[in-house]
Amino acid sequence: MKGPTEYIEGLLETAPDSPGVYMFKDSKDDILYIGKAKVLRNRVRSYFRGNETTHSPRTRTMINQVRDIEYFVTDSEVESLLLEANLVKEYRPRYNVRLKDDKSYPYVRITNEPYPRVFITRKIIKDGSQYFGPYTDVSSLRSSMRVMKKVFPIRSCRYHIDQEAIDQEKFRVCLDYHIKKCEGPCEGLVSKEHYDHMIEKVIDFLNGRTEEVMEYLSGKMNQAAENFKYEDAARYRDQIQAVKNYASKQRVEIGDFEDRDVLAMATERDDCAVVVLRLRNGKIIGREHFYLTGVEEKGESTILEEFVKQYYMKVDFVPREILFPVLPENKEPLEDWLTSRSDRRVYFKQPKIGEKKKLQRLAEKNAQLLLGELQLQKKKRADYIPKTVSTLQEELQMEAPPRRIEAFDISHIGGTNTVASMVSFVDGQPRKNEYRRFKIRTVEGSDDYASMREVVQRRYRRVLEEQLPVPDLILIDGGKGQLNAAVEMLNTLDMPPVTIIGLAKRLEEVYIPQQSDPIFIAKSSPGLVLLQRIRDEAHRFAVTYHRKLRGKSMVVSDLDDIEGVGNIRKQRLMQRFGSVNKLRQATVQEIAEVKGVSEPLAITIKQQLTGEEIVHQDS
Repeated sequence: MKGPTEYIEGLLETAPDSPGVYMFKDSKDDILYIGKAKVLRNRVRSYFRGNETTHSPRTRTMINQVRDIEYFVTDSEVESLLLEANLVKEYRPRYNVRLKDDKSYPYVRITNEPYPRVFITRKIIKDGSQYFGPYTDVSSLRSSMRVMKKVFPIRSCRYHIDQEAIDQEKFRVCLDYHIKKCEGPCEGLVSKEHYDHMIEKVIDFLNGRTEEVMEYLSGKMNQAAENFKYEDAARYRDQIQAVKNYASKQRVEIGDFEDRDVLAMATERDDCAVVVLRLRNGKIIGREHFYLTGVEEKGESTILEEFVKQYYMKVDFVPREILFPVLPENKEPLEDWLTSRSDRRVYFKQPKIGEKKKLQRLAEKNAQLLLGELQLQKKKRADYIPKTVSTLQEELQMEAPPRRIEAFDISHIGGTNTVASMVSFVDGQPRKNEYRRFKIRTVEGSDDYASMREVVQRRYRRVLEEQLPVPDLILIDGGKGQLNAAVEMLNTLDMPPVTIIGLAKRLEEVYIPQQSDPIFIAKSSPGLVLLQRIRDEAHRFAVTYHRKLRGKSMVVSDLDDIEGVGNIRKQRLMQRFGSVNKLRQATVQEIAEVKGVSEPLAITIKQQLTGEEIVHQDS
């Protein structure tokens, strides 16, 4: 592990002796890791002290990339915990444990309106609405929502209904009112108190308190029967039966009827599955599962702490008790934080025997099952090789399929503004976030071979330094000359063996190193079609970049040679005429109309751009 730089040493010396959050950044100012500490100075220094065995290989790799450290001081450890969770959620650093695809989980939203709506959403809007979830079993969620809508006549329209809208008679009842799926709040046919009471029972239903819901419906049924409203009473009876059927699927697990969550996890290398069993009134009302990344070389207690911070930040209801297979790190601050988000004290427990331990084992079995499913899916994806890739493997007689292909192209006109492109394809599909473009720095004039040597060296030196994936196949746009230049440069680097080929444009001939004649590949071969597609994409990417630079340089070179035309005047001229060509066609009088351009300067500009001799006549 490299020692800290002088700059980092200075930051370690000035680290505060207080709780807070620290952020490690690399040379590009990208955030590598966000952590929290009770004493920032002690925690941050611990990363840069000790020997090779002090930290895991992953941590050592991270520390070697640290070029800056930023501190955020807080008043307490609980505040630092919350700040860390928010920052990780916002920046998603590569070395932090993170929930995968956490933006896609659905929630049930109860809107913050005088007459609230209840619906499923994947977007959280912080406007005072209540959210229940996140849910990972979407089919079970939709089944629950169907029962809820059958029981509670909640409005489904998107109108903003308040007393003013009702008084002004802005809205009219729709079909839902006539088929008894809504009680008509838009026309004031139901009181706000009655509607709010119904929403309270919806919340009870979502929290698994079906007994309270059935008591509420029984009261409504009896009242309707006493008032001889037998049709309404029959509807309430059917709703009670629907709730009973729904509740019968939830078996009682613990007789104390306490609200609790049971957490369990299963990990293997960098794969991690976490299961949350939600018990309300002693009954399991849901099983949610989540996958985490960045867990390699992390302990169970660390992973569980990170999960708790990210998961419970998203939920509105925190149960009184949370059961763990292993208690998370910083148990007390986490308990204090969740207590502050709840209306009662929250406790973390690690069950050893009895009913709670049985629940823990059940959650662990589910976690193991889900981890196995995740790994099976990854294996299927990893094992799947597109036909174009397998065909190319056969055509090039490669030992392994070229799943990752990187292609290079050089672009210039007359040796000016020379640029290069590198495009990346994985399993025959472009990975545009891995595309790279290069300005050629060390080559003057039109020398494609030297340009290719430079760009190959720059690309694969960085691949080795940053431990990026090494391609299975490198494709050079060009014939033997360009290919030999690339091979020559690769041989100077400590690269593992990589297949490299050249694809000449004229006859679509494929060249391989140390062989003067091209190899034969049928023009109709899917493998050759894939190579052509990748080569054309590299060419497109290079030409686009070259045109962009050339457009800028044309403006700069034509106007920079004119004495008296600085950046401000140049901008004004371009704003007025749009291009150098149109400026060249303008008259001296039109050029002089631009703010800051005198008539003598306008004559100079016209002469420089056109080569004409213009005589200035004094008025």
